[in-house]
Amino acid sequence: MLDVSALPKVSRPLLRDEAYERIRHAIIDGSLPPGTPLRDADLAEQLGLSRAPVRQALLRLAEDRLVVSKPQSYTRVAEFDAGDVRDAVRLVRALHELAVREARLGPRQFAEMREANDRFRAAVAEGDVGKAIEADDELHDIPVRACGNRAVAATLDRYTPLLRRLEYARFSSLPAHRSVARHEELIAALEAGDEAAAAQLTSTIWTDLEALLEDA
Repeated sequence: MLDVSALPKVSRPLLRDEAYERIRHAIIDGSLPPGTPLRDADLAEQLGLSRAPVRQALLRLAEDRLVVSKPQSYTRVAEFDAGDVRDAVRLVRALHELAVREARLGPRQFAEMREANDRFRAAVAEGDVGKAIEADDELHDIPVRACGNRAVAATLDRYTPLLRRLEYARFSSLPAHRSVARHEELIAALEAGDEAAAAQLTSTIWTDLEALLEDA
């Protein structure tokens, strides 16, 4: 039987969406590594759900290119695909550039970004990949929310996981300490109202991920 013990049980009946989030996170952080068979019965039992919402979640994950499936044959965690990740990097980079150009930020948001960067710095020092990526997500999400473009937010939610999955697998290869300084520069540029500099820094931050593709 497939060992899916890394997946915590769903504590409330959010069904398809909750199943989707739990399975997606396990794929992203490597708890369910590439090639892992995904049997809806095993997943449903571990999550404490019926099979129907799990099947729906797996269909959605296949659309996200995190799962591959052949009817009546197999469903498994997708292997890393350099082409998919490269496409995602370019899209995510462009959307974050748009967000920092259009965001209207104030002292509260700048303080939140600095607090997230402090947590990112601490997590990197501790070697805690999960907390580092969580803090990084929170930092970059602030301009996304502030730009008020729901299409940008929804598209990033769909494609960023392809990048985060690669980061979990190759985190030791990332120049994470350099990212701390770039985050500080990004915040300073946003505070100064220098949209061009903020967009350039954002581009550089996300471009660093492309280097991971060589080992994917």
